[in-house]
Amino acid sequence: MEIAYSLSIALQSHQPLITAIIITLLSLLAVRSFFKRPHHKSNVTGTATSSAKKQAREARPSSSCNHTSNSAALLNGGAAGPAEEDMVMADVSKAVAEMQSGASMMEQLVPEITTHALSYLDYPSLCRLSMTNSLMRKAANDDNAWKALYHKDFTLEQDTVTPVNGWKAYYAATRAIMNVNTEFFNIIKDMSLSAMSRFWLNADYVKCIHASGVLFSGYNAVIQSWQHAFNWEQGVDFQVRDVRARVLTNMAWITMKTYVDMDNGAFNMTNIFEFHHGRWYLVDHHCSEMLADGDIGQQIVH
Repeated sequence: MEIAYSLSIALQSHQPLITAIIITLLSLLAVRSFFKRPHHKSNVTGTATSSAKKQAREARPSSSCNHTSNSAALLNGGAAGPAEEDMVMADVSKAVAEMQSGASMMEQLVPEITTHALSYLDYPSLCRLSMTNSLMRKAANDDNAWKALYHKDFTLEQDTVTPVNGWKAYYAATRAIMNVNTEFFNIIKDMSLSAMSRFWLNADYVKCIHASGVLFSGYNAVIQSWQHAFNWEQGVDFQVRDVRARVLTNMAWITMKTYVDMDNGAFNMTNIFEFHHGRWYLVDHHCSEMLADGDIGQQIVH
C-alpha cells in the first residue's frame, strides 16, 4: 500500500515530464508511420492489368539462373525478365495493400490505450498535439479524450450528460463560461462600474441578491446596487473554490464558494448567464453567507 501511494505521489510530481514524454512518443509514432507508408499512386485499371499480367507470367517457368542473368540485364539497362517483374509487382501489391488499409502504428493501438495516454495531457498540450499531423489530429479529437479532460479540469457531476456537439465543443463552451465568470470577480476587484454595466444584460428581468440578502430586480436597480457596493467597500479579492458549471445552448449557470478571508467563513454564490449577440451576459447573481453546522440546526428547529 505504501509503495502504491509513493508511486502515485511520484507520478503527480513528475506530471509535466510525463506529459512531454507522451507527446514526444506519439509524435514519433506518427512520423515513423508516415515515412513507412509508400507514396505511390495507383488506380483500379492499372491494378487489374498488372494482376492479369502477373497471372499470365506465373504460368511460365522460371529458375534461379534466369533470376541472376535478368538482374544483370537490368543493371545494364536491359528489359526486366518475368521473375524480376514478379518481384516488383509483389512489392507494389504489398505497398498498395498497406495504403488501402491505412495501417500504422498509431492506428493499431487499442483505442482505450490511446485515450488513457492522452488523459495525462492538459488542454494546451492536447491542442498542440492536434496540430502535429493528421494522425495526431485524429487522436486528439477523440471524444473520449475530451470527456476525460473535462472531468479532470471541471467536474464529474455531468458524467450522464451527452453533449449534442461532442465533448470537445462542450469543454470549449465550459472553459469560455469559466473565463467569463473569472472576469466578474476581476470587475469586483477593480470596482469598475462601467465594466459591471456592460457585464449585465440590459433587461427588466435580471436580478441580484447581495450578501445582505436584499433583492434588486431590473437592470437599473441592479447596476445602482453595484454602484453603492463600490462606494461603500474597498476592492475585494475573492478566493474562489469548488466551481461547478452547467452549459446549455443559450444559458449557463455556475455555483461556487468564495472567501474574502479564508479564516472567516465563506459565501455561496450562484451566477446565471444568457447568451445574446455572440457573448455571455449575467442575468442573475445570488450571494449568501455559508452557515455553520450549528446555525443550520437552529434554522431547521425554527
